[in-house]
Amino acid sequence: MDLNDDITVIKGIGPKTAAPFRRAGVFCVYDLLTYYPSSYKSYPEVSTAITADQGASVALAAPVKNIYERFVNGKTLTTATLSVMGLNVNLVWFNQRYLKKSLKPGIRYVFYGKVSYKGKNPELVQPQIFTINDYQKIVGSKLPFYPKVFGLTDKMIEKAVINVLETIKVPEYLPEAVTEKYSLTDIDTAFRNIHFPSGDEALSDARKRLAFDEFFTYIMSQRLTAEEETKTQNTLEPFDISVSEKIQNSLSYELTNGQRKALDDVLDDFNGKYITQRLIQGDVGSGKTIVAFIAMAVMADNGYTSAIMAPTEVLARQHYEKFVSLCETVGLDIPCVLLTGHVKGKARTKALHDIASDVPSFVIGTHALFQEKVEFKNLALVITDEQHRFGVKQRNALAGKGEEVFSIVMSATPIPRTLALILYQGLNISTITEKPSIRKPIKNAVIDPSLRKNAYALFVREIRAGHQGVIICPLVEPSENAEGENVEEYYEKMRQMMPPDITVGKLYGPMPSDEKEQVMSDFASGKTDLLISTTVIEVGVDVPNATVIMIEDAQKFGLAQLHQLRGRVGRGDAQAYCMFVDTSGSKTPSKRLEVLKRSNDGFYLANADLKMRGPGDTFGVRQSGDVSFKLADIYNDADLLREASESVEMLLDSDPSLDSIPDLKAHLKEQSDRQYSNL
Repeated sequence: MDLNDDITVIKGIGPKTAAPFRRAGVFCVYDLLTYYPSSYKSYPEVSTAITADQGASVALAAPVKNIYERFVNGKTLTTATLSVMGLNVNLVWFNQRYLKKSLKPGIRYVFYGKVSYKGKNPELVQPQIFTINDYQKIVGSKLPFYPKVFGLTDKMIEKAVINVLETIKVPEYLPEAVTEKYSLTDIDTAFRNIHFPSGDEALSDARKRLAFDEFFTYIMSQRLTAEEETKTQNTLEPFDISVSEKIQNSLSYELTNGQRKALDDVLDDFNGKYITQRLIQGDVGSGKTIVAFIAMAVMADNGYTSAIMAPTEVLARQHYEKFVSLCETVGLDIPCVLLTGHVKGKARTKALHDIASDVPSFVIGTHALFQEKVEFKNLALVITDEQHRFGVKQRNALAGKGEEVFSIVMSATPIPRTLALILYQGLNISTITEKPSIRKPIKNAVIDPSLRKNAYALFVREIRAGHQGVIICPLVEPSENAEGENVEEYYEKMRQMMPPDITVGKLYGPMPSDEKEQVMSDFASGKTDLLISTTVIEVGVDVPNATVIMIEDAQKFGLAQLHQLRGRVGRGDAQAYCMFVDTSGSKTPSKRLEVLKRSNDGFYLANADLKMRGPGDTFGVRQSGDVSFKLADIYNDADLLREASESVEMLLDSDPSLDSIPDLKAHLKEQSDRQYSNL
């Protein structure tokens, strides 16, 4: 078995079983090893007495006294009773009819679950059931739980990972000088301990190594790509940029200082000595798209075609509709062409024909744009939106469709400049911090659960006024592994609570991709008034009509992610509202939530995040979606990022070609090939 082998080489994974793995982005053995757990559970020692408080997890060992089964509201309800030190403990399961036959009265089992109280008697709802021997095998160990994807279970992933780790040893590729200097565990041990850690220290060491590797590989690839590319002389005719002023004068608002500065930087690039790459870093809702539109219009006015690539079908279609509308508004006769995976048949044939024509145009699409059959004529500008969703090789593949092509990458992740300079070496950087004047500052509130009814009334008021709303939940469905509000139950609750004329939708990651795209499209087009969603809505949906968002269990998220979620509203000219529901029960408000309440400035929040994060934040679900890292976090791991950058400099200074480190060269090539082929 090799790391690059297709996942079907793994015992137990055939063509049918492979489908949900592929939906999760797991195509080869290496992808499986880097499909990291989102959380871990430690099972406590068995107890023969119950002293736990409400909500605490316990493992009770006792014989079952009796078992009953009945139907309640169309659901099967199975109940049983334990006697623990003379105290009756009630057990409750929903829709598990097999338990009536499999549980034997008088037999001693271990029941693991969270304690709740109804009157004097404690109760465990949906507890897990183990034999005494089976439970002893897992006490004290950390068991992994993985991100949910439709059709993929924890057991399936766990079984596949065990099979791989029993079959191969992952070869080390970092030089000893690096692993020793930065106290990094070897890569094989890191993979074993990230999936099945023996304790907190093993997990910490594994995470440190793998996060370091993500930073190291990204920075090294950026550096090598920059050094391989010789500076290309700009031989294009001097650009007439007068259409820029014409467009700005036709808009109903003035560009902010940041937008004008970013646009000036881009136009200076066009008339500069070399073909350049530029990063436009702008806070959520800062108006990067209009800068991109004007830059593309300047290209078209000078006889060149431009392409803008978005990470999702919905975002690409939104860009297309916005560009068509802007052309009408400012009086430009520039063809707009949309090309995505869902553009089929005659429409696709026409799109390909239009892209290949001599007519300067705006081409908008997804990664379908850099497929072999797509041929451009006079392509001179490529813009990548949400750039962290694409690798360097994918961006270059699109730029390679032309001869002299300027590149602009846009990011809504507010990264402090010192870290941005490390991550984006070789790129010129423009930063937009202000929001367009037409957008009113979002009004923020931190509330406790008792104020939810007031929040629901605000949703009804805003929707009745013609706007839309979003409610964010941390979980997809009820879970025995994590606490918090979940989309499935919240969706049903809102359908019952909201007036009948208000349409409610739901969105979460494990949905089939076509269904997910349809839900996002319905919300973007206004067919859905209120969307109940997980954080999957964080990027990829731009709905100017959305004015109110409520984030449940807000204390569970990091600042960066909360700010990105808040950015789903307030993108139009109406007043917007954001409510952070703190369900911790703490009398002291969360520092993070208080900072969010005070400020809508993502760059201020990014720096605050760096100061407030502590060691306890390094485990569990990642808190932000920066660049393309699965595990590393540029805020929490800022020191690790600097160390990775330092190690890259050290190795390239001693051997610019890396010829003396063949294992590292091979690893970098494999990483690049995987990233490209997985699209």
